[in-house]
Amino acid sequence: MSAARVSYAIRNNDPPDRARVRGFQLTGDPGMRYIVFVLGFALLSATLWDAFEVIISPQRVTRRFRLAKLFYRSSWWLWSATARLTADEDRREGFLGVFGPLSAVLLFGAWAAAIIAGFAMMHWGVATPLNVAPAGVALRTYVYLSGTTFFTLGLGDVTPVSAAGRALVVVEAGLGFAFLAAVISYLPAITSTAYSSREVSISLLDARAGSPPTAGELLRRHGNDMKELGQLLYDWEHWSAELLESHLSYPVLAYFRSQHTNQSWLAALTAILDTCALIKSGMIKDCPLRQAQLTFAMARHAVADLAQIFARSREPVAAPDRLPPESLAALREMLSKAGVELHDSPAAAQQLKEIRQLYEPHLERLSEFLLMDLPHWFPQTKTRDTWQVTAWERYP
Repeated sequence: MSAARVSYAIRNNDPPDRARVRGFQLTGDPGMRYIVFVLGFALLSATLWDAFEVIISPQRVTRRFRLAKLFYRSSWWLWSATARLTADEDRREGFLGVFGPLSAVLLFGAWAAAIIAGFAMMHWGVATPLNVAPAGVALRTYVYLSGTTFFTLGLGDVTPVSAAGRALVVVEAGLGFAFLAAVISYLPAITSTAYSSREVSISLLDARAGSPPTAGELLRRHGNDMKELGQLLYDWEHWSAELLESHLSYPVLAYFRSQHTNQSWLAALTAILDTCALIKSGMIKDCPLRQAQLTFAMARHAVADLAQIFARSREPVAAPDRLPPESLAALREMLSKAGVELHDSPAAAQQLKEIRQLYEPHLERLSEFLLMDLPHWFPQTKTRDTWQVTAWERYP
């Protein structure tokens, strides 16, 4: 049967026994057209709801099946697997740093493609008559109509001539405008606001806790000014709350890397948690205990919730002990030389071990998934801070 006969039969509700359109099997009966229309409407609805949850809704979504979640799971698996093959650390970090912004753009493109396909299937399902020759009406023509309508090109070379078709065109054009407006508002929210706010505090931590930041270095540099340490922990209590809210609302932020390879939001959060754990255990004398307890509670809340979102399994990650007994002894010695008064008791060491179990498993899951290294408890080698190293000069 010719393409002209097929198109004519569909548009005039005169079903042939079987119509073949570019490899797709269509029966001309209203039942098949209804199924195609329903499938297109389902695809459109699922895509719009997914975009609404990601861009507009600030609530955490616990539904297991989501288009955005499926997109990020599959794309990050491929991207991270490729990164693991790169031995050079700087090149690997540069490669991983591209994923965050690039994935956001690709997700927008996937949504747009799904919306266009959904409307094309709905046009095809109702056999929308078009102002073209019968031989030219096929699925690709409806896709073209849907694409030009969604992006509001207004070419006018393919237009519907029925009331139902015109209604679909008007709805899609309106959704196209709304989609572009939502995307324009979404990008500044995750880049200029949430990302920049997160990175400012991480950069400020550089001169206070080293590069990468560690709890031992943070305590050593604040050993003679515990009041300032209390203010810093107060600021990081608020930072942890902002991190939790922003990364639950916009999970893509977790994939955005810091400007320098020896910095990350996960490393900074780890250093703060380690510092609070040392203070909570009773190992440090004359320290801001109350503030450390509050900061630990908020930071632990953040890392536990984020691990629940990104970690694929509840099983513990096979990772070496971050603070074996010999390292704890070295940490004590370093802090003692810096003038930090310590409680050297087995009870404090046992308390520290129990506190670590509240947050370290979550950190290890996030580290494994996001390919972000966790810092040590104190610097293993003498290194310069990031602010001391530039491309043109070196500070002693």
